[in-house]
Formats: sequence, structure tokens, C-alpha cells
Amino acid sequence: MKGIAEFALDLALNRGASYADVRVAYVKSQAISTKDMEVACVSEGDGFGLGIRVLVNGGWGFSVAGKLTRESVGKAVEAAIEAGAISAKCMDMPVQLVPEPAYNCRYISPHTIDPFTVSIDEKTGILIACAKLAKKARRVKLVEGEMQFSKEEKLFMSTAGSCIEQTVISSGFGFDAHAQKGNEEFQQRSFPNSGGQYELAGFEVIAKWNPFEHAERIGQEAAALVTAPICPQKNTAIILAGNQLALQIHESCGHACELDRLVGASEEANYAGASFLTPNRLKRYRYGSEIVNLVSDPNVPGSLGSMPFDDEGVQTKKVHLIENGIFSGYLTSRETAHKLGMEYSVGSMRAESCACMPLIRMGNVSLEPGDAGSLEDLIADTRDGILFDTVKCWSIDSMRLNFQFSTEIAWEIKKGKRTRIFKDPSYGGITHRFWKSCDAICGPEELIYWGVPNCGKGQPVQTIGTAHGCPPARFRNVGVGVAMSRR
Repeated sequence: MKGIAEFALDLALNRGASYADVRVAYVKSQAISTKDMEVACVSEGDGFGLGIRVLVNGGWGFSVAGKLTRESVGKAVEAAIEAGAISAKCMDMPVQLVPEPAYNCRYISPHTIDPFTVSIDEKTGILIACAKLAKKARRVKLVEGEMQFSKEEKLFMSTAGSCIEQTVISSGFGFDAHAQKGNEEFQQRSFPNSGGQYELAGFEVIAKWNPFEHAERIGQEAAALVTAPICPQKNTAIILAGNQLALQIHESCGHACELDRLVGASEEANYAGASFLTPNRLKRYRYGSEIVNLVSDPNVPGSLGSMPFDDEGVQTKKVHLIENGIFSGYLTSRETAHKLGMEYSVGSMRAESCACMPLIRMGNVSLEPGDAGSLEDLIADTRDGILFDTVKCWSIDSMRLNFQFSTEIAWEIKKGKRTRIFKDPSYGGITHRFWKSCDAICGPEELIYWGVPNCGKGQPVQTIGTAHGCPPARFRNVGVGVAMSRR
């Protein structure tokens, strides 16, 4: 791969590029799904590709080669040079990049068991065994299971002298129990989360989550939901379990702190909106209460959003997005960092594949633990409230301010104890008011990095994995029952 990358870089310089970088990747993937005690689908694939990005007269150009031949790569370089020259003519100011050292290094994500060495029979056997346990509950009519594995070997090289090799293995799994009462009432419970749990790890992630221990409970909860009362409509204290808080962070902080939504470096605002966290508010705007610390840290071992180097060759850095409740930082590229007057990029450029232009994307955006102890300690400290668990659906406006979320299940809390189950639970609010109402965060023993494999951004859409470290947390005086589907 290095030889063809060097060829592309030399050709780009000879054709007039002032800067160029190349990403070459080999990707292998496997997806398995089951329905009850049957295998529904097994799909496998692999492939090579090369993407080249160039600066010509201060304008970006990008193109892709589907084959790693000199002819195919040469055509891609010519197309990128032409695109860069055209884009330069449309710009008010030429692109400028903050400096970044050159690196020569290799990284392999931590794993114990290569998932591609484990048989399909063993994998499907686990999902089928979970289905048998979940279906012990009388009203559970269907259990769907899924596993996905990928291995990506990618090379980044640039005309600045970097040569970075990274091998990343990811594994994920999950199952959903669907319960039914009559012809109209349907409810679902998922484990470990809706959409599953994904990590930068090998097959050992399955044993880590011990699905056999939870499958029967998940079935029972799905069955209980079909006869449970609907979440009432009122203002109350709420506790968000970590898997739901992960989505809250993702939508109201992670995306809100992507700098390309604000400085005109892309057309992202046309598609997914901008952000209320404008540069004039940096270091001075109160986003949350004093106990709220939200950080981007792309160097957490095993977390799905981890990456020592981003897709423009920048060594990734930990940064406080929210520090003691104050808006304190952005996710950046080299270009947007320069526009904001920063000395360096924190390394947030990522692409779905080498066939895509990198965009500013969150990696691991997390809530730092507090001192409220365990989840059970926090429940015991709550006189009246509702505990929300497991993502169901969500909505947030184009400025990342007004939101509404619902979860699969909720529990009423009375005098420090869980009582009734509620179905169709929902809550809503305004981002800065919501985070200002945070008055308790569980301790580090409750911290889990929840993997989100399907974050979408860009035109055309790129889907990528992110993660959020989340201990459960409590918020006061929140509107609940805001999305009731029926009475």
C-alpha cells in the first residue's frame, strides 16, 4: 500500500498541489442476524480502496480510486487536482491549515480474540440461546439478534511526511424482545442497548456483557410493558440511565460542538443544522450546572470512538467541551482551527471510508463521573422521580436546542425506591436549561462507554461509529410525558 500511496502523492505535487494526503484501506466485515431460533442472514465482505485529498490554489479537491493500480490512482489524482482548481475559484479566501508534525507510527486496537477466527455456528448459537431465554415470557412473540464485526487496515500518508498505519477491530452485538397484547399493543426491550453495543474489541466483548444473565429479564420486562400504564405528564426529577444519557450527550453536546457547523467550512448547516454554541460564547457561556464536565477524549482503550490519529493525520487530543458547566471547546479540523485562531487542531476529522472526504466527527464525548455513588445510591437519594432507560426515539432542532427523547422503559421512583413500570416514557426540554438542572452524577463505578455505530452526517451521508462514557445522572424539574402516543 505504501508504494501506491507514494506514487499518488508524487503525482499530486507534480500536477500542482501545494499539499496532498492519501488514505488507503482494506476492510473486512461480517454481519449475522437471527429471528427466534433461526438464522436470518449472514453476510461477509471485503475490499480495498484509495482516497486522495489535495489543496490546489487554496481549494480542496478529492477523488477515489477503486483499484490500487497506477492507472486507476493516476486518474483519481487528476480528478482531485481538477476539483481543487475549480473549488479555489469559488472561495473568498484560500484554505489555510494549522501546523501539525509529521508522524511515522503504527497502531493496533486492543483485542483478545480476533472475531473472524470464531465460527458462525458459535456466534449464531449465542443469539439463539438468548432468544430461548427471552421467550420464556408468555407475551414475547419475537426475539431478534444481531452481531457485527469489522477489521480495517488503513494507511495515511501526506506530502508533509506522515506515514501512519492503523488496524482497527470492532465488535458489536445485541438482541430485542418484542412483546404483544392483542392486535394493537406492541412493546420492545433491548440488550445491551437499542441497536446493540459496539466496542473496539474482539469477540471477547460478548462474554464481557454476559447476555445469558440478562436475556430472561429482558423478555420479562418486554412482557410487562404491554400492560403497564403510560408515563404521566408532569414536571419531575428524572434519572437517565447511561445508555440514554449517551444519546443526550451525542445530540445536545457532541454535534453542537462540531466547529464546521459554525465557521462556514462546509455546507453541514444545510443538511443537519448549525449550533447555538457560537464562537462568541466560547469560555463564557454557562451550558450546564457546575458539576457538568463533558470531554472529548479519543484515546480511551476499547471505546468505539477511539483513534490515536484522525483522518488528516492529526494526533488526537483530549479537550473539555464543557468545563464546570462553561462552554469551553470545539471539535476541530486543521482548517476550522485556523479560522478560529487556534494554534492546533484537536484531531476530529473522520471519514466513513477512504472513499469519503473526512468531516469533523465526534469520537468519544463523555460526561465525567461525579460523587453520587452507584445508580441504586442515586435512586435512594431521589424522593420522587422517574428513571429512564434505553433509547427508543429522539428529535432535536437544527440549532441543538429544543429536544424530545423517549425510552423503551421507565420506572417510577417513590421515597427512594423503584415502583411501577411506565410504557412510552418521554421527556423534553431546552439544552442549556436541561444541563443546568443536573444536580447529581454517579461515580466512576457506573461509567460505561456506550458505542453508537450509526452516527450520520454529511452530504452524501457518512455513517460512523462514536461512543459516550456515561454514568447515570439526575436532572431536576424536567417535563415528562411530552410524547404520549395514546391515552
